[in-house]
Amino acid sequence: MSLFNVMTIAGSALTAQSARLNATASNLANADSVADADGKPYRAKQVVFQAMPVTTDGGVGVRVTGVVASAAPGRMVYDPKSPAANEQGYVEMPNVNVVEEMTNMISASRAYQTNAEIMSAAKALLVKTLAIAS
Repeated sequence: MSLFNVMTIAGSALTAQSARLNATASNLANADSVADADGKPYRAKQVVFQAMPVTTDGGVGVRVTGVVASAAPGRMVYDPKSPAANEQGYVEMPNVNVVEEMTNMISASRAYQTNAEIMSAAKALLVKTLAIAS
């Protein structure tokens, strides 16, 4: 596998982890939103990845195939004074689990950092190779 393939694979991972971080940030920002733009409670977003072949020599990158709404049920909070409350006095809140989202954010940021370091190491190897060839 060439160093250029390493750059392509790590670059695809950087793009994918960036999308994951954006979805996590959106989820955390809307964790307490009673209503989304459509008037319904916000649904947590999940990023879907797919492996993609980069070359014929076995390199596999990753790409984002979509961002989907989580199917988890929303949290029910008792607040009979809220205008969004149902007949029993419960308000359906977003299905965002803050602890899971923070864990997801740490995982995505570490993966992003690792792939950035891989690209930096590959660049350094390419520079040394060019220096030897000169």
